[in-house]
Amino acid sequence: MSTPAATSAPAFESHEITTSESTRSARLKWVIIVDRDLPAGLAVNAAACVAASVGASVGGMLGPSGLDADGAEHPGLPWAGCSILAATPEELLAVRAAVLELNAAASDPTAATTSATTSLTADAATAPGTVHLTDMPQSAQTNRVYDSYLTELAATSAADLRSGVLSIVGPRKKVDRLTKRLALL
Repeated sequence: MSTPAATSAPAFESHEITTSESTRSARLKWVIIVDRDLPAGLAVNAAACVAASVGASVGGMLGPSGLDADGAEHPGLPWAGCSILAATPEELLAVRAAVLELNAAASDPTAATTSATTSLTADAATAPGTVHLTDMPQSAQTNRVYDSYLTELAATSAADLRSGVLSIVGPRKKVDRLTKRLALL
């Protein structure tokens, strides 16, 4: 099985960063999907790790710093918001597969879609833009040495990869379509 080519992360253009409007007006939507059966500590750790990756990968995601009434500075936060959703391990696998399929279709629109995730991607695949996927494989939480995690990751096939948390950022309609059946955590 071949691995889809990596896609570049979507980004906000400078004119799209409108911190004076509702997060629902943002072109891109960001969600983090957590395995609802993960212990709280692992879930929060994984969500924080994928959020750090998204903050570094998606241009324009962070708003400006602010000052409190005493003049202390508070670093910028994601101005476009982020919903935290809960999913079963099977739902996480299905969403991950759908995002990979969607991005493959976006890079090759003539490719026929025949997998079980077609219903998740059929409408979304016609709009331009890809969906940025950041996942937290379980092995990232069981290895205390990053290079050990990378070694284990390299030896794990995509079909055997299990992630406790996924983060997706992309055009609002695509992300909504991919996550519409998931509840807030």
